[in-house]
Amino acid sequence: MKLIRFGELGKERIGIQIDGKNYDVSAFGGDYTEDFFTNNGLARLDEFVKANEGKLVEVPNNVRLGVPFTRPSKIVCIGLNYKDHAAETNSPIPAEPIIFMKSTSSLVGPNDNITIPRNSEKTDWEVEFGIVIGKKASYVEESEALDYVAGYVLHNDVSERAFQLERGGTWDKGKGCDTFAPMGPILTTQDEIPDINNVRLWLKVNGKTYQDGNTSNLIFSVQHVISYVSQFMTLLPGDVISTGTPAGVGLGFNPPIYLKPGDSIELGADYLGIQKQEVVAYSGK
Repeated sequence: MKLIRFGELGKERIGIQIDGKNYDVSAFGGDYTEDFFTNNGLARLDEFVKANEGKLVEVPNNVRLGVPFTRPSKIVCIGLNYKDHAAETNSPIPAEPIIFMKSTSSLVGPNDNITIPRNSEKTDWEVEFGIVIGKKASYVEESEALDYVAGYVLHNDVSERAFQLERGGTWDKGKGCDTFAPMGPILTTQDEIPDINNVRLWLKVNGKTYQDGNTSNLIFSVQHVISYVSQFMTLLPGDVISTGTPAGVGLGFNPPIYLKPGDSIELGADYLGIQKQEVVAYSGK
């Protein structure tokens, strides 16, 4: 299945995508919350969709799409998880996964504007393959890791490099600004992706391709990072693990290239859809 949420910010309704068309399933009840995933929601929704085949109302194409699940308890990110990205940032290959956190208040829909934070001069892009957890996970074995997955989501891990690298402390302060986590347009369940370790992902700025990578080049696989993160914290249903970005971020160029108001971003991944964002200046609102 491919889950969506649609409607104005804060008033999203649940839906599903079938053959490229979006349908309203709000009659199913509830939202795509932690409780939904905990209580066998995906299987129940699948039964509902099959029982209502041919009866679901199509969602118009001009309706805003939101994040395809409600705000999770946490967004866990893996840093420097592609060799080519580590090389472009002059960083050593990690011996173990690098973990940092991204504020859940940074979440926005896949096509919402990205706001450059106040006093920012180095806002950057990062296309990533995100994992959505389906059931409570703690001390998970790598061989069983995929049993804990609800599905996968496209993520633009927008980053302010000066905040991240030049202001002391951890990376988090350059990762959690408002609008810095566009996710969606769809949450794609596991059965829809034949090989999660062979998914192409790409990103363009103003029509020019900057990133073109594949999860086959991850240093630490999807299964490994789920198991690894679960050794240090309990993952709850709906939580996101973002698996890292391939080469081609603005920081990696000489001189670096950073986002500015008026820029347009487009990114996508096999099976996960496409995002489009406009970059705007901070307005104080």
